[in-house]
Amino acid sequence: MTDMRLPFRKQTLDNGLDVIVHEDHHVPIVAVNVWYHVGSKDEQYGQTGFAHLFEHLMFEGSAHHDSGYFEPLQRAGGTLNGSTNSDRTNYWEVVPSTAVDLALWMESDRMGYLLPALTTTRFENQRDVVLNERRQNYENRPYGLALVALNAALFPKEHPYHWLTIGAAEDIRAMRLEQVQAFFRAYYHPANASLVIAGDIETDRAFDLAAQYFSEIPAGQRPEPVSATATLAGESRLVLEDTVELPRLYMAWLSPAMFADGDADMDLAADILANGKTSRLYRSLVYDRRLALDVSAYQQSREIGGYFLLVLTAAPGQDLASLAGIVDDEIRNLTQGGPSYSEMERCGAQAEAHFMYRLQTVGGFGGKSDQLNAYNVLKDDPGFFEQDLGRFRDATTESVREAAARWLLPGRRVLLSVVPKGRLDLALTASTPVSVS
Repeated sequence: MTDMRLPFRKQTLDNGLDVIVHEDHHVPIVAVNVWYHVGSKDEQYGQTGFAHLFEHLMFEGSAHHDSGYFEPLQRAGGTLNGSTNSDRTNYWEVVPSTAVDLALWMESDRMGYLLPALTTTRFENQRDVVLNERRQNYENRPYGLALVALNAALFPKEHPYHWLTIGAAEDIRAMRLEQVQAFFRAYYHPANASLVIAGDIETDRAFDLAAQYFSEIPAGQRPEPVSATATLAGESRLVLEDTVELPRLYMAWLSPAMFADGDADMDLAADILANGKTSRLYRSLVYDRRLALDVSAYQQSREIGGYFLLVLTAAPGQDLASLAGIVDDEIRNLTQGGPSYSEMERCGAQAEAHFMYRLQTVGGFGGKSDQLNAYNVLKDDPGFFEQDLGRFRDATTESVREAAARWLLPGRRVLLSVVPKGRLDLALTASTPVSVS
């Protein structure tokens, strides 16, 4: 059995910034990775999109480097990026060992001194960039608005997963600079952040550099944790008309939060049902009967809740009702008989391979530095690798069956049909039209 423990040391600066160091001297590079414990769940209904906007603003300049962040780091031989989701925002650089000071200085400058460089012009330019991104990735992309409709149906307005991370277009247009500044002050500070320095660097030097560049930044006040619950009282059938050629069915259920009981089991259930060519629904719907062009499943677990999603695109001339019926049959088979030994063996091996793959790189999305930060922010334990994988190793045929039976109830779900414009007849019967933007 592979040992997934990763050596690291952790210190916390007086201002509350967690600093985690992992040495890896195989290649002369260092990864700098910063997580802020803020995402779209920290917004309010009617005031959404702030966390994602900062993913853009944080690359535009700060008080002591009042221009773009990409050019100097790329000139030094580095790569960099960032991302935002409902629960966190991350920024990272992978640089030659000789450029670690530059990466840390620039990260510290935007953490402590972004607002002096945040002009009205810079804010308005990036707000327009985000609106254009939303048009490209959601409004004008086939099936792009499906998740907007789905999240709105799964979670009530007062729940912070009701909206997508990019935010609502009307909220983005209504943003004002003072609101953006206030959001930054509330969330982007050492007491709400975690820094990982990983790679070709001595641990003591890494801690010294972290203190040198970050210790004088004011701590800020740690935000109160967000809590919210959601329930589905029955089955909701919706239909969305879109500029698409083929109807697609989204079947969604509320499911466990990240790391909660049943979360790993539902991950395995997703793989068994619809991920890969050996999955049950792929074999049945795509390969054998040719009723669908593609099928997929996800256990979308997040910090304060999750949802389980099946997505099926009908083959030309096929109807969504037939797909839904076969899905219900397969779910019934899973909840009554559980997965087979070979399915558990295959999916367990895939899960372990996925963990091992993430440990092959020191930086970037999902690399060792990113995982150390993820576990530190979400579990307060950078070394949670072994326990995380243990959830999958401990899963059994019965635990997967029980989790599927608990969560995949036919009477508590959302069924969203996405159909070509003017073809409401292709939706599941009794579906209510929805309009989203």
